[in-house]
Amino acid sequence: MDTFPDLGSLTDQELKDLIQQMTEEEIEVSYKRRILHGKIDILRAELVNRLRKRHEGGEDVISGSDVEKLTDILSGRVPGGEPN
Repeated sequence: MDTFPDLGSLTDQELKDLIQQMTEEEIEVSYKRRILHGKIDILRAELVNRLRKRHEGGEDVISGSDVEKLTDILSGRVPGGEPN
C-alpha cells in the first residue's frame, strides 16, 4: 500500500493533481464494484431458480449437511476461522 504524502510539502497544483488522481481512482473502483454486484446478483438469481426447480420437483432444497454447516457457523466452528 502506498504511503500518503506529506501534504505540507506539496504545492497547490500537486494537491489538485492528487485530488484528481484519487477521484479518478475512486470512479474506477466504484465502477468495478457495481459490475461485481451485478454478477453476484445474476449468480444468486440462478441459484434461486435452481433451488425453486428442485423444490417444485419434490427434491429436498436444504440437506442435512446444509443444516450442519449452518450450525457450525452459528456456533463459531467455521473451518479455518477463529473460534469466538
